[in-house]
Amino acid sequence: MRRPVALRLGAALTTLTLASAAGVALSTMEASAASAGATGYATQNGGTTGGAGGQTVRATTGTAIHTALCGRASSSTPIIIEVEGTINHGNTAKVSGGSCNTAAGVIELKQISNVTIVGVGGGAVFDQLGIHIRESSNIIIQNVTVKNVKKSGSPTSNGGDAIGMESGVRNVWVDHVDLLASGGESEGYDGLFDMKDNTQYVTLSYSTLRNSGRGGLIGSSESDTSNGYVTFHHNLYENIDSRTPLLRGGIAHVYNNYYVKLNESGINSRAGAKAKVDNNYFKDSKDVLGTFYTDAAGYWQVSGNVLDNVTWSSPGTDTNPAGPNLQSTTTVTVPYSYTLDAASCVPTVVAQTAGANTGLKVSNGNCTPQTPTSTPTDTATPTPTPTGEPTQPSGTNLSVGAGSDGSSKASGTSYGNVRDGDLATYWSPSGATGSISIKWGAATGISKVNIRETSDSAGAIGSWRLLNADTGAVLTSGSGAGVITFPRTSLSKVTFEITGSTGTPKIAEFETYAG
Repeated sequence: MRRPVALRLGAALTTLTLASAAGVALSTMEASAASAGATGYATQNGGTTGGAGGQTVRATTGTAIHTALCGRASSSTPIIIEVEGTINHGNTAKVSGGSCNTAAGVIELKQISNVTIVGVGGGAVFDQLGIHIRESSNIIIQNVTVKNVKKSGSPTSNGGDAIGMESGVRNVWVDHVDLLASGGESEGYDGLFDMKDNTQYVTLSYSTLRNSGRGGLIGSSESDTSNGYVTFHHNLYENIDSRTPLLRGGIAHVYNNYYVKLNESGINSRAGAKAKVDNNYFKDSKDVLGTFYTDAAGYWQVSGNVLDNVTWSSPGTDTNPAGPNLQSTTTVTVPYSYTLDAASCVPTVVAQTAGANTGLKVSNGNCTPQTPTSTPTDTATPTPTPTGEPTQPSGTNLSVGAGSDGSSKASGTSYGNVRDGDLATYWSPSGATGSISIKWGAATGISKVNIRETSDSAGAIGSWRLLNADTGAVLTSGSGAGVITFPRTSLSKVTFEITGSTGTPKIAEFETYAG
């Protein structure tokens, strides 16, 4: 297989330029949960709802995302994880649990279902850290940026894919995201949006894919043809060498996308694949549709596309461009309803709707961006963030007179310092993570915990889990010190486990209350 030539970064346009040209002011996403609903093939096979109906939690680190997944009752318990801030290698650790299978250095959605990850507040950026979906179903990823994920060099993550899916994945909706690289394979990057090994019923909508050698593939080889039923609509592909997408077997529906500077090839249908290509706008690009780098033919149905300064290669042994005169070579019927924008307005409407932090705007089919009719409000529960109650909990601190133990402690500290009522004394783990427990001689009912840091270490505690040490069950999980509320539980030992931190954690008091 031929490899795309080096990326021409210097010639890239920018999404901001497109928005400016259209006179658009892009708003910041402040809503909390995924809005509207899935579209395209993600609506089939039972539909894609993500974590709808489950608990809404907040995460500011990758470890906190993993902790939220691991704190569920089961691997299929619905959950909506609101993400704000920068997720990177430094704050993404492996977390263990019966409802998860995570790994450090990547957001691992493995052997799970019914999960929504949505960026909120000032935005969510996965920096040099990919999102890996494996043996999972019913997943929504919305309003986030994933950038500069590498397969070689340092650091590496997710095989170089910004978002990668493999091994029996079903029903994934990726919407209003930015997938960004800074070069091609020679610079250490791979695909922005890859699907392989029996991945089906996926939609990528209102997203931007920019500055990469490879946009994405459906099928890792000519024999990996069990993938498909993928919809791509209202996306911006800008300064991409190839694979927008590369489709091996299966069916893809590609409509209302804006392609700018496809440097070597674009939609590459091969190995018996069928692509329905409707009302897209191709600009300043080469070989935007056809079968390339193989003699294993693919097929396409075309209608309503605009070709603006598009050039074509001559046909050859392993090059079969669809142009310059686009003609359909197959017929594709899709099982869902959809409304097409006119191709002539696609550059404008995509500039106003595609990508993260655009207010989740969508098109109404009349080339007019629309704000979602039911904008969600910020309803996140204090998991994985503590409740942050501003006042001291009422009642008796049951830790006074109880016992305590924990993992290895730092020199000069004591387990007993967390229950002596003195904020000047404290316990610290011997490293960045560790656990501290309060225990009683008989079962004691508690529903609140107050973790109080020393004044000089405020904010050092990152992600944590609160455990019923009698059974090992996770009572709740989160990040940051403060008041933690949970259903009243009768136990003889409760453990606060720090799974991530910045600086040195110093717990002055581990208070417990009946409620």
